[in-house]
Amino acid sequence: MTFKELIIQRQSVRRYDARPVETEKISLCLEAARLSPSASNSQPWRFIVVDQDPLRTEVAKATFTDIQLINKFTVQAPVMVVIVIEKARWFTRLAMQVKKKEWPLIDIGIAAEHFCLQAAELGLGTCMIGWFDEKKLQKLLHIPAGKQVGLVITLGYPQEGYPLRKKIRKSMEEVVTFNRY
Repeated sequence: MTFKELIIQRQSVRRYDARPVETEKISLCLEAARLSPSASNSQPWRFIVVDQDPLRTEVAKATFTDIQLINKFTVQAPVMVVIVIEKARWFTRLAMQVKKKEWPLIDIGIAAEHFCLQAAELGLGTCMIGWFDEKKLQKLLHIPAGKQVGLVITLGYPQEGYPLRKKIRKSMEEVVTFNRY
């Protein structure tokens, strides 16, 4: 498929088949994320793959509450990938202070999208989750104190018949200008 077709195919999937994801496919997705660019090549990430129960279910449950149920679908996903933000290189950290930019957040976003695009090419579905109980994830996954969880990604085969939704986006005129705002 072309790159544009891949972009159109990639969507947030919220219904998964129970079948497990092959280790080789998980590895390809991780390799795509690992190879993504980062500020000063800091590679400020660690990917924790959770694919065994009961831990996977507990990680999924950390993405919703009794009040916020929107992520309840995560318990269906056979794989959860937790991205931990690692410390950037010293000169990147210095530049972050000077420029008041959080480059590691941008970096993990790029890595996550590489992961999700690779998954889509392999016929897998993903959903990036930003709402989660960080303290619970840190405890469940033995994440060292001082480390920050940046994102959680669900991974699995979309449920049979899961619809490819039309992307509703702002027009090019609304989001693009040349040479000035």
